[in-house]
Amino acid sequence: MAQTPRQRRANEKFAKNETAKQGKRQAATTSQKQNAKSPLSTGWVVLLAFIICGGLAFELLRIVPEIWSFFVAIFNRLTG
Repeated sequence: MAQTPRQRRANEKFAKNETAKQGKRQAATTSQKQNAKSPLSTGWVVLLAFIICGGLAFELLRIVPEIWSFFVAIFNRLTG
């Protein structure tokens, strides 16, 4: 038996009330992607990396000749 227009409206109203009781569907909210953006810009990240790694590089350049001369002195003592 086919629905009458009155039954159809009543069914639509009932369905609308039931969905309102259930709240929003989670599938609709998860379908949107949010772009995760870094709080630091690329320029600041490069600058911080240069400060950290550059300081390490300058410190190694200062220490390596001292270490090299230490090993040469030990080698000269052993051989000479």
